[in-house]
Amino acid sequence: MATSQDTVQFRRIREDVQTPEQILRHVFMALNEKGYDPINQIVGYLVSGDPTFITSYNDARSLIIRVPRDELLEELVSAYMKRV
Repeated sequence: MATSQDTVQFRRIREDVQTPEQILRHVFMALNEKGYDPINQIVGYLVSGDPTFITSYNDARSLIIRVPRDELLEELVSAYMKRV
C-alpha cells in the first residue's frame, strides 16, 4: 500500500463560539466580511439546508452545520419577539 507524501491540514473548529446566537453572529460577520449579503445567505441556508450558502471563511460553514436548522430558527424568532 502506497503512502501519500502530500501535506494534510486539519482545522480545529472554533470552541469559543458555541451557542446558536454566537454562531449566527459569527456567520453573519464572516459573510459580511467576504462581501455577501448575510441576511440573504442565511435565509437561503435555512430554507434549503444547503451549506454552500454559507462561506467557509473563518469556519462559518463548519460552525453553522453543527446546529440543527430548527434551533437556529428558534433563536431568530425568539430574538425577534423580544424586540416586539
